[in-house]
Amino acid sequence: MKTLFTLAWRNIWRHPGRSGVLLAAIIAGLWAGVVTVGTMNGMLEQRVNYLIESEITHLQVHHPEFRVERRPTDYIPEAEQITNWLEGDERVAAWSPRVIAEGMVQSPVKSSGVRIRGIDIEKENRTTTFHENMVEGDYIDVEIRNPVIIGKALAGDHNLRIGNRIVLTFEDLSGDLTSASFNISGFFRSASTDYDETNVFVRSDDLKQLLGSDAITHEIAVLLHDVDDARAVAAGLNEEFTDIEARTWTEISPELSTLVQLGGLMLYVVTGIIMLALAFGILNTMLMALFERLREIGMLISIGMSRARVFVMIMMEAVMLTLAGAGTGILLAWLSIGYLGDSGVNFGRFAEGIAEIGWDPVVYPSLSANEYIAILAVVIVISLGASLYPAIKAIRINPLEEK
Repeated sequence: MKTLFTLAWRNIWRHPGRSGVLLAAIIAGLWAGVVTVGTMNGMLEQRVNYLIESEITHLQVHHPEFRVERRPTDYIPEAEQITNWLEGDERVAAWSPRVIAEGMVQSPVKSSGVRIRGIDIEKENRTTTFHENMVEGDYIDVEIRNPVIIGKALAGDHNLRIGNRIVLTFEDLSGDLTSASFNISGFFRSASTDYDETNVFVRSDDLKQLLGSDAITHEIAVLLHDVDDARAVAAGLNEEFTDIEARTWTEISPELSTLVQLGGLMLYVVTGIIMLALAFGILNTMLMALFERLREIGMLISIGMSRARVFVMIMMEAVMLTLAGAGTGILLAWLSIGYLGDSGVNFGRFAEGIAEIGWDPVVYPSLSANEYIAILAVVIVISLGASLYPAIKAIRINPLEEK
């Protein structure tokens, strides 16, 4: 095997220009591909983590019909017993009760539909990081009557400033429309412009009073120590309390689950496309080398080298050349992703468009060790496939015909 390795390595560098060009193509292609995959992976991870940490958490509890109908009367029965159960579960890191109403916001400029979210300030801040989205003014913990925070985008649409009043109109528990004025205490900006235009936040006690009851909770957001426990905790809640519906983050937001799966798929798709393109270069290089060495290979077979060893030698040439380029390309990509993972890739030029679909304009690329291994596996498989035809052609050589 050592002899075959030596022969294969020397054969690669018989034409250093040709081998060098192919090597450079593999290095550049894999570097670009891996960095692209890492950037896409970073975008997906940031989006998923942001939504989990700032809004939906690991699981949520609702009345079985609330997510469909959104009626004020579809509040969680026995909410206090559920929160007591959560307090006693070591897997739960924090939880936050929420009161939600669908309504309208009216300003001197116009009216628009919004979702009014009443939150318990202390519990919400322990459960989510949404308060970190404040960009101007104060949070709703200020000492003013009926404070409200609204998205910066919504404020722009309505030409509102901090200290202005808005009127929120919504349906109460008796089915009647009720309206109340709220004072704008601050503006927030999330990763999604659409979210900022359609959500406002008030104190849950203020909203409960207007709805007509101090004992209503429409949603309980639950943050866990380990995301992998989400399914088990949700199943435990559904088993313990029959009149509620506990759902994990993948069930609440199927698009996030799809994004996670898409990230894993894109790793193989992008790497596969790049390597398939390079496979033609590998195939061409190996065939050219084979046609130049027909007599030599015929002679090796004539003096006793088995066709199996010839097959292995040709395969080794392709794999060694590919692995040399792939190893260098992946190393450069690892260094690039390590650097960009700290400094970030700024897509500020496209910030407005990116914000419309809920993405952060600064992306921190990332790839796990398993993903690097998966990329290397794809490279090896495709390089073996590309070298299979030249190797088969080599073992079919008839030494008597090669003069």
